[in-house]
Amino acid sequence: MPIIELKNISKEYRNDTVVTPALKNIDLSVEEGEFLAIMGASGSGKTTLLHLIGCMDVPTGGTYRFDGKDMTAADEKQRAKIRGKEVAFVFQNFALIRENTVFENAEMPLIAQKVPRRERKRRVETALQAVGIADLARKRPEHISGGQKQRTAIARALACGARVLLADEPTGALDSAAGAEIMQLFSRLNAEGKTVIVITHDSRVAAYAHRQIIIQDGRIVQDETQE
Repeated sequence: MPIIELKNISKEYRNDTVVTPALKNIDLSVEEGEFLAIMGASGSGKTTLLHLIGCMDVPTGGTYRFDGKDMTAADEKQRAKIRGKEVAFVFQNFALIRENTVFENAEMPLIAQKVPRRERKRRVETALQAVGIADLARKRPEHISGGQKQRTAIARALACGARVLLADEPTGALDSAAGAEIMQLFSRLNAEGKTVIVITHDSRVAAYAHRQIIIQDGRIVQDETQE
């Protein structure tokens, strides 16, 4: 059974009398452990699709199942549970709190989940070690590099125990060397069993994925698996 299954998904945005279609008749299945890149021009619908997969938004039509559960019929509390424990976002701008340390930023989802302090400490330390920044635990975002900020964001996703990592232009704010390091990290996490979905406009980033999808005008126009 696919961990992610979208059938005939559509998404429209309404503003007074204006209706703007963002996604049209999307069919997409993702098996657990896949590494998928979604590509498309600005406004193509790729970020909207990522937000639907991550239960940050709901479709206008169609059916979305996550691990067999119907998310289109779920209420906000049920969607929030998926967001908190099953999927985690990694954003282009890192989404870190500048006043918090690296450790505290990675710990935040666990506090929201009311994980006991000792367990939080164990999970965050393990996550920071996994992404290679355990020595930066007490640093604040302003004192670390862009690549290290993105590693902090990935550690935050790992600490919460997410099975699916959703990355929206994760190398967009990085130089080419730091971007390559982040993509190599995603490749390693995928090899360890994480499902990784990356939104990108960069073919060099997409090349790390085993499967590449192209969206154009809200429709999937290409779906290829790399040999």
